Amino acid sequence: MNDPRIHRYRTAARQMQGGDFRVDIPFGSVDEVGELGSALQDLAKTLDRRFQEVQTLAQVTEEINAGLVLDEVLERVFESFRPIIPYDRIGFALLEENDTIARARWAKSDARELRISKGFSAPMKGSSLQTILDTGRPRILNDLRAYLGEHPKSVSTKLIVEEGMQSSLTCPLIAMGKPIGFMFFSSSAPETYRNAHVATFTQIAGQLAVIVEKSKLYQQLLELNELKNKFLGIAAHDLRNPLAAVQGYAKLISAGLLGAVSEKQRAALANMDRSCETMLGLINDLLDVSAIESGKLTLKLEEVDLGSYLASCHDNNALLAHGKDITLDLEMPPALPRVRIDVDRMNQVLGNLVGNAIKYSFPGTRTVVRAAVSGAEVRVSVIDQGQGIPAEDIPKLFQDFAKASVRPTGGEKSTGLGLAICRRIVEAHKGRIWCESEVGTGSTFIVALPLA
Repeated sequence: MNDPRIHRYRTAARQMQGGDFRVDIPFGSVDEVGELGSALQDLAKTLDRRFQEVQTLAQVTEEINAGLVLDEVLERVFESFRPIIPYDRIGFALLEENDTIARARWAKSDARELRISKGFSAPMKGSSLQTILDTGRPRILNDLRAYLGEHPKSVSTKLIVEEGMQSSLTCPLIAMGKPIGFMFFSSSAPETYRNAHVATFTQIAGQLAVIVEKSKLYQQLLELNELKNKFLGIAAHDLRNPLAAVQGYAKLISAGLLGAVSEKQRAALANMDRSCETMLGLINDLLDVSAIESGKLTLKLEEVDLGSYLASCHDNNALLAHGKDITLDLEMPPALPRVRIDVDRMNQVLGNLVGNAIKYSFPGTRTVVRAAVSGAEVRVSVIDQGQGIPAEDIPKLFQDFAKASVRPTGGEKSTGLGLAICRRIVEAHKGRIWCESEVGTGSTFIVALPLA
């Protein structure tokens, strides 16, 4: 056959094979070849529409997948899926109580009033939702009023109709082979989903299910972490007062204020006092971590002269260094800028860094507190001549309960929380903290704070 249209159709087919579906296919006369051209043109339009849907779906899914908290993901779904699915309302329900009920977890609508919102539940047994899960396929209702007439006992349908919805698309959410809930797309117009491509909705539901499950688990993790912080705060607070009382009585007895005490008893009381001090330090650290993680750490910022402040810090820590025969020096230029800090909290940071430098250094060595301006920030460094920290330990230093492989040179105790607290306090000041170290040479801990 020498019909020139055949060559054009072959070229168009190759273009579509390469992903270009916007092709121009001449029909010519109404004969068998023309009918073939018309069919190819319809196929090209269908493939182009499908390709655009897939591209949009991929872009939207990527954007939604960037969210972590469940409500944030669902908000993005509501705003992003309109190019693919027409809707005026989206509802989201999770299976609970061993999959016996579906409980509304989230909903958003263009209607004036939500009649089904978070907390609404419906039993699965004998319901149409159970049928949807059993088949794994979306359900389309293009006339909700008619459906309600046939199922007058359907409370959820009644409420949706009262919101003004007239058609709906219900997608089962199945993640890793396990049903987790439903997405409900509803429209205020009837027949909205009559020509819906079920495969498209099934694909959307599958991707959403994984994203939603991830978000749900992350949100549960956040809630458990908050519960942990509350428990730590309550437990630590309730432990601190009786422990302080025990320490107080031990000191009274040791001082002979409650009767004569032998040297052997005094030694035992001294051990008791040291144990109480260690436990109180741990409790205070736990309270700090709890306050910071729960967002209850409030900084009382004030503008201070950095030079005067560091001189005061040096004086406060010099006695501790002297007790271990370590020299504590302060090196800084004649003039330093002013900074905005919470003095008490920054005392906690520098006290911890200087204390660690002394704790992990040997007698007869030198520790330096050094300050200098670097660009738009000022850096305060605590430099020791201690044992140094192995490179593999450095990334763990600022994590909760993390301890390096090196040990204090005088048998001092450590909770493993000090540097984690320092990091949180410095970051609350919009600053940075890090460590540079070499085994056998010593360590440098640097705190960088923005200039006022």
